[in-house]
Amino acid sequence: MRRFFIDAWNKARAGEPLEALERQIAEVVRQHPEYHDTLTDADVVEDKDFPPEAGQTNPFLHLGLHLAILEQITTDRPPGVRALYQRITAKARDTHQAEHEMMECLAFGLWEAQRAGREPDETAYIECLRRLTAGALP
Repeated sequence: MRRFFIDAWNKARAGEPLEALERQIAEVVRQHPEYHDTLTDADVVEDKDFPPEAGQTNPFLHLGLHLAILEQITTDRPPGVRALYQRITAKARDTHQAEHEMMECLAFGLWEAQRAGREPDETAYIECLRRLTAGALP
């Protein structure tokens, strides 16, 4: 998957034609200039660890969470996520900031599910997003 992100970004930079998913990836990467250099050096990052305890953010995880949020909004899955996104973006400084806020809920839900060895709890996720619309932190 990392290679797909890297290839999509390099194709976009080169002005090559992109498939739909590649266009989405390129747009999300454009919004994150802090990752541009990282994604151009495939030999370095393809197998690299990004330990949070070392203060590193995994760019592939971050970008992947953006794509997951976009997919959820497009498909309205889980049900109601699109309407909540619209409410969150109305309160946020911009749509990118709204996605970051939503990603906090998504990442926490995925972490909890992985830790417990179960499927993610969509109800808890939606409730976390509702708290965002009320101004509460996830």
